[in-house]
Amino acid sequence: MTISIWRYSHLALAVSSFLLLSLAAVTGIILAFEPLSQKVLPYRTDNFSETTLARTLPVLRKQYPEISELTVDKNQFVQIKGSDAEGKKLQAYIDPQTGKILGYPAPKSAFFEWVTALHRSLFIHETGRFLIGLTAFLLLLITVSGTMLIIQRQRGLKRFFTRIVRDNFAQYYHVVLGRLSLIPIFIIALSGTYLSLARFGFIASPKVSSEVDFNAIQSDPVRNPADFEIFKNIKLTAVQTIEFPFSEDPEDYYTLKLSDREITVNQITGDILSEVKYPTAALLTELNLDLHTGRTNAIWAIILAVASGNILFFIYSGFAMTFKRRANRVKNSFTADESEFIILVGSENGSTFGFANAIHRQLIAAGKSAFVTELNNYKVFPKASNIIVMAATYGIGNPPTNAAHFSTRLEKHKQPNPVRFSVVGFGSHGYPDFCKFAFEVDNLLAKQNWAIPTLEIHTINDKSPDEFSQWAASWSQQAGVELAVSLDALTARHEPLQELTVLHKTEVAVAGESFLINFVPNDRANFTSGDLLAIYPANDHRERLYSMGKVGNNIQLSVKLHERGLGSAYLYHLNPGSVISARIIGNEHFHFPETATSVIMISNGTGIAPFLGMIDQQGPHANCRLYCGFRDQASFSLYKTVIDKSLVDRKLHSLHIAYSREGEKQYVRDLLAADETFVAETLANQGVIMLCGSLSMQNNVVALLDEICQASLGRSISYYQSHGQVLMDCY
Repeated sequence: MTISIWRYSHLALAVSSFLLLSLAAVTGIILAFEPLSQKVLPYRTDNFSETTLARTLPVLRKQYPEISELTVDKNQFVQIKGSDAEGKKLQAYIDPQTGKILGYPAPKSAFFEWVTALHRSLFIHETGRFLIGLTAFLLLLITVSGTMLIIQRQRGLKRFFTRIVRDNFAQYYHVVLGRLSLIPIFIIALSGTYLSLARFGFIASPKVSSEVDFNAIQSDPVRNPADFEIFKNIKLTAVQTIEFPFSEDPEDYYTLKLSDREITVNQITGDILSEVKYPTAALLTELNLDLHTGRTNAIWAIILAVASGNILFFIYSGFAMTFKRRANRVKNSFTADESEFIILVGSENGSTFGFANAIHRQLIAAGKSAFVTELNNYKVFPKASNIIVMAATYGIGNPPTNAAHFSTRLEKHKQPNPVRFSVVGFGSHGYPDFCKFAFEVDNLLAKQNWAIPTLEIHTINDKSPDEFSQWAASWSQQAGVELAVSLDALTARHEPLQELTVLHKTEVAVAGESFLINFVPNDRANFTSGDLLAIYPANDHRERLYSMGKVGNNIQLSVKLHERGLGSAYLYHLNPGSVISARIIGNEHFHFPETATSVIMISNGTGIAPFLGMIDQQGPHANCRLYCGFRDQASFSLYKTVIDKSLVDRKLHSLHIAYSREGEKQYVRDLLAADETFVAETLANQGVIMLCGSLSMQNNVVALLDEICQASLGRSISYYQSHGQVLMDCY
């Protein structure tokens, strides 16, 4: 809810002010070049910062007897006003040490005058000043709300400058440039707001007036201005203006307007006649004017120009993200109450809706009733048979704004009928909590008594079209709904099929038993255990995926022969020497973790296949343990010889088997429950747990692991899933 408030506030402020803000930014960029054009003029002298009034004033009074005023501007150019020897008006830039004239001030550029008037008042006087002041205040609020959004996205100030994963051009640079230009833009907004408040009298700044006691003015002792103590202590860097005495009368005096005070000085004795400090409001007004215009420093002026340019980019990128978010919304042909397929989407910037729309369109084309909505809109769906959740993770582990209330609504609304579900997580490995929210959603759904998993959770890194296509093919196969795997622009072109030759295949007595089949690629192929093999049994679009093990340089599958099974029957009827065309799909999220301190492998049935390959690839003294479940010893006998050899070779540390239909009649969950202390220590010590097998096994094991994590580690299982310590490849 908090994210939503900040987001909508940020958007509302931007929409309400973007026209005037654009105008102010453009004119701000132009005006930033005015101080730069002034600073290149050759009127600043060497040793300026060390020059005192005691050195300068006597020289100037001698050389220009009719001098009336000396001014030091923000560029540290010294300018004098008065009359020359011929009585003509004199106004010139001079060398304060020699009195030499360096040049004469030129009239201010008419162009800069015009832009300044537009920037300050829009040419409509006080009304325009009010509107510009209001725009500055809105920019201040936009800056604050944008900062809060970044803090929440990065999950805290400490992570404020951690890496941002590039989602798209507008989103990425909106955040990156926002962080880099945060301080300059905040200063622009704050100083502009302050100057407007001061202009309209909301900040009182009384004028300073020196009061001199003329009766106390002394006419002796007579001192040379070069010997005035006050002049010796004040350098030109502290001076704004000096008004010279009109005559040699003692009642005429020097008026020194410095950066923080005004001082009057007896022109004869050098005594201080009065000293008045400027009020804080006046000092703050001057400071804010310096900060807002960049007139004191060329580098700061350039920073202001860049920051103003960034404001224009933020206006563009902000609206680009908003329009993209809205463009990805769906117009449903069916209502939620009449739809069989419900697609729930959690997305912060709307990009995940593009994937949801692709599936929605294909379901409608297949004659199915489907409905797409946000996760926050979850409710009872009376006719639903399938729920697909497509959930992105916002920032570092947070739910998107439109999914923040899903867990509460899930507990409140129970579906009246059994519903199959599948969760697809969208995220980036660039973040430490990869797809954390999706894992949380999957675990929440698995605990519902009405929910039946269609597939294990599937994660997609950086919106990979190929990874999404992989999920779509698997879901299509399990749900019995034909979907075209090529999802328009979302999917990448598949690699060409590879030819594989059958090396060996075991035999089964009846359907329902498992068999091993080994292939050798006819051409060079890059693969490892845990990758997937896609076959096309009917030589059409129907794809069947199998998790494979790499044994030696060969591909090994463990397949359960299903009666009338399209994929399993096709593979079983192959003979040694048969050649098939298939596709090897990288499955990086289920590769053996080389850097893990220890690995627990958990499987049931044919899910043992990738583990056999992983174990075969290990060296001696590998710190991995295998927990596996089978119906009986006969079911396990297919793998016994290989596993026993791995134990002897110490490629496998230990083996734990549960038989569900003989002996103690245990399940894998029971084995893990007995070793819960070891399981907790494995996760606590950066170990990894890998699951491969049936979804029912996965749900039981994940529920147990969650209990262990909560009780022993104080975290939910989703934390370890998102940090790559619980890897799953179930079906």
